[in-house]
Amino acid sequence: MSTTDKASTETSPEPSPADPAEAAAGSQLSTAPVEDSGPVGIGVIGWARWFWRQLTSMRVALILLFLLSLGAIPGSLVPQTNVDALKVAQWKKDHPSFVGVAEALQLFDVYSSVWFSAIYLLLFVSLIGCIVPRSWQFVGQLRGRPPAAPKRLDRLPAHTTWRTDSTPDEVLSYARTMLAGKRFRTEAGSGTVAAEKGYLREAGNLVFHVALIVMLVAFAWGQYFKSEGGKLVLRGSGFSNTLTQYDDFKPGTLFHPDDLPPFSFTLDRFDATYEMSGPQRGTPRDFKAYVTLSEGAHGTPQKREIQVNKPLEIDGSKVYLLGHGYAPIISVTDSTGKVIYKDAVPVLPQDGNLTSTGAVKVTDGYKDKDGKSEQLGFTAVFVPTFAGEGKGTMFSQFPALLNPQLMLNAWHGSLGVDSGLPQNVYRLETSKMEMFKDEAGQQLIKRLAPGETMTLPNGAGTVKFEGIERWATFSVTQQPGSGLALTGAIAAIAGLAGSLFIQRRRIWVRAVAGKDGVTVVEMAGLGRSESAKLPEELAELAATLHEQAPTATPAEPVEETPEGERG
Repeated sequence: MSTTDKASTETSPEPSPADPAEAAAGSQLSTAPVEDSGPVGIGVIGWARWFWRQLTSMRVALILLFLLSLGAIPGSLVPQTNVDALKVAQWKKDHPSFVGVAEALQLFDVYSSVWFSAIYLLLFVSLIGCIVPRSWQFVGQLRGRPPAAPKRLDRLPAHTTWRTDSTPDEVLSYARTMLAGKRFRTEAGSGTVAAEKGYLREAGNLVFHVALIVMLVAFAWGQYFKSEGGKLVLRGSGFSNTLTQYDDFKPGTLFHPDDLPPFSFTLDRFDATYEMSGPQRGTPRDFKAYVTLSEGAHGTPQKREIQVNKPLEIDGSKVYLLGHGYAPIISVTDSTGKVIYKDAVPVLPQDGNLTSTGAVKVTDGYKDKDGKSEQLGFTAVFVPTFAGEGKGTMFSQFPALLNPQLMLNAWHGSLGVDSGLPQNVYRLETSKMEMFKDEAGQQLIKRLAPGETMTLPNGAGTVKFEGIERWATFSVTQQPGSGLALTGAIAAIAGLAGSLFIQRRRIWVRAVAGKDGVTVVEMAGLGRSESAKLPEELAELAATLHEQAPTATPAEPVEETPEGERG
């Protein structure tokens, strides 16, 4: 069989735009706006039209998206005022020569800066201005019909032809039924059938860009109305979700205290388990906080559990378990033996085995043997598992309470808490204090086991290590845009997958009677971009149609009898 007598596919050059039918055949395969490189006019209106065209182009949208991601980098490298003002102050102290430049560029408030907001808003406007006309154009394509077949199907990238004994009407009827069964949209013409498929590619494009807008809205919503606070809670103590209860709080720009949902909880128990032996000895296995929760002002108390990565969800807020530690119970007596201080003092872990440091501050009630009012301060180092006398320094060997020890050194004088300046509760300010000294004239330092007492010199009183309490830290977050952002991210991935893996393509079938009365069948395909799948798909469709309209059998040649042999 010759090339024109069998079902075969071949690749040809792109159709020439000289043929209007061929140009129409490849039109509207995309909803991308047509570039307008012509003059936009003179004057304000002309410049405004030019600026709008540039802003709503996909090229500018991608540039703005890149600038947005680039602009977020300083926010992760330079401390932000709304996150940690103390770190900002320390950064300024460490880099004094760059403070002026950083403040001028608003690097301490990147996400609320003028330049970041400008990029954000321009990207938002660009995406909307790009999506709206493309959406209307796509709706028009969905309501339209496949374009008529070009005059020269053999000029299209994928093409095949054969001859058949079936009539043109039969071939076209077979073709339309077959293409409709393959979910092509079909349209019958004069001696042709046009079909189109792959509209979800452009739908995926639009979904992806709409999802970007959704994520931008979610990001702005979350930044403006979010709240995040931390709280250290001792076992047996409680927490109420009000601003005054937080140890630290980071609100969004438009956050209002009334947005905090009313609830409270009490930490009833905290359990921690560790690997006891082997190479992973001391590795945490499970942390769990048992709380009694009350929702609303007069909610019914209910027992709940909070674990790492399993937060407690309450009316749009999430309570995360962040960390835990120990709080030695310290009691202090004055020279008369009167207990003037007794409390559990949280100490902060310094390593994985919970070697912890802290400070005990006795601000009121103490008088020395002469009756003079003073303040006492003690720096503390606590280890839950001490190696033993002569076996190491004050570093814990295991995070559980196997051999707890507390080391204290003592100071007296003024703690500076009345100066009005904020102080770190875990550090002792000794600039206006004097150390207690032992009989040898050295600083008084003593290591205590639970139940042991340290006697202050010259009858100044005693300090007793009463016992050990536990504490846990919780983070209460409210991120109103997180669900919307997740929806946008999923939609963006789905839309991007559709735009990448779905191909918009058109198929045409033409069937006409030849000069000898045999039907000539032509099939051709055109896609938005060149792909090896289009010729393969055309070959499969042609093979299916060929089964209904097989290649015609060549006519047998008629032999002529010589005149001399005629009877």
